Amino acid sequence: GHGVVPSTECSVGEVLDMGYVMAGDTATATVQIKNTSSLALQFSVQLESLSPTRDRDRQKIPSFLTSSPQRTEIVGTQNYNGFSVFSVSPTEGRIGAGMSQDFVVTFSPDHESLYYSDRLKVLLFGKQTAHEIQLKGAARDHPMFVEGGVPLDVPVESLAVTSPVAPQEALERGKVPPLSLLLLLEFVEGSAEPARAEITVGAIQSPQLTGKKVREIKPAALCQVLRCPARVSRVQKTRLVSVWFSLQSSDPPLVSALLTVKGDITESYRVLLMARVVSAA
Repeated sequence: GHGVVPSTECSVGEVLDMGYVMAGDTATATVQIKNTSSLALQFSVQLESLSPTRDRDRQKIPSFLTSSPQRTEIVGTQNYNGFSVFSVSPTEGRIGAGMSQDFVVTFSPDHESLYYSDRLKVLLFGKQTAHEIQLKGAARDHPMFVEGGVPLDVPVESLAVTSPVAPQEALERGKVPPLSLLLLLEFVEGSAEPARAEITVGAIQSPQLTGKKVREIKPAALCQVLRCPARVSRVQKTRLVSVWFSLQSSDPPLVSALLTVKGDITESYRVLLMARVVSAA
């Protein structure tokens, strides 16, 4: 007989980012696995959050408290309702030689969090790992979001339902207290190039927002609140605005600005730009 090594190709890399969705909404993505070998392959799909050893594996110090460079856990925030945040279909089957199989990954968060994550494994013949894909996603209660900068929060949350931080009367008036956003700009020693950092402002497209007014992002308004040079790039397709900040070595090491984002509510971000000099080596 002849021994044949099973081989496959995946349409995505090591990470599948589902992006931002409204809490309570559902987003889907398709992952295609192609059988590039000369024999039919029996496959099965597993999610790390449904692993029978998950409870035992969680009995350890979180990665953000150790020296590990990994900031978030493999299995991140989970739904309050007990259902899986991520699901995949089909979970098992057979791929003929030279054929392809599409997998539909569904992201269904039930509350606001930036740290939804899981890991998807594709197994061949029940034991050989063909592909491992990190699944990521974020959910917001409001359509506007701002991302970028140095993380200032802890990437682990309790599953206990807590009351919102903002006072209820403030939410009713459509405003919430200022949030902080830290951008670290590093000057390379001896270089004439200014240090740069970037944040992204976006609006979520959702059926929940039908009939509700979601204000357009105005790049000019973003530049007006800054006391340092800034450049804005707008991408119409995904309704994202990217802002590049730059500082010269002669500027003060700490500059602040107030960024206001308006959607169904008004959110203010206190943007802190901190500069430091690093060695070229």
